[in-house]
Amino acid sequence: MDAFPVEPSVILPFLLAVSLIELTPGPNMGYLAALSASEGRVAGFKAVLGVTAGLAFYMLLAVFGVAELIAAAPLVYGALRWAGVLYLLYLAWEAWRGAVETSPGHARDVDHQPFWRGLIANVLNPKAAVFYVTLLPGFIADDHAAFWLQALILGSAHLVIAFVVHGLIVLGAARAGQVIAATSNASTARRALALAIAAIALWLAWETR
Repeated sequence: MDAFPVEPSVILPFLLAVSLIELTPGPNMGYLAALSASEGRVAGFKAVLGVTAGLAFYMLLAVFGVAELIAAAPLVYGALRWAGVLYLLYLAWEAWRGAVETSPGHARDVDHQPFWRGLIANVLNPKAAVFYVTLLPGFIADDHAAFWLQALILGSAHLVIAFVVHGLIVLGAARAGQVIAATSNASTARRALALAIAAIALWLAWETR
């Protein structure tokens, strides 16, 4: 067995692969952008922590082989898929109702709702499960450390990249939200963001069919 737990030659390709995946528009990116634009950085970063916890949940399931069972069971995968779609539609409705807020950053510091919503949205995202079932095993070498250790190391690297990318989205969207709030079309712009979340829900239903 090699002295390194992970094959050194796969580290850079893995980091590039997960970076491209995280930079690809998807449910997490759309929700975080809409939330941060309407409620500010504090709410956005709470949601990022929730999304990261959701990814960690699937990473641990992959380490113990449970994620593969979920992806391979049509009924379980289908239930997860539609639950995720419906939850995003619910978030879109909530964003639509909250579009009358006059300024971003109105979320209270003690409000942990963004964290739980980010967590639930990601746990109900079947693409997260599929990622750890289809992509991660391709970077694990049989002649190195145990599968669970390699999955834990590479999965943790993915979590770091996801947090950084999502954090940048929050900062950019929160700044854009401040600009929008200064205009007379703030509520219209927030309703457009709500519609964007609904569109992402429909895209998720199509993409994961």
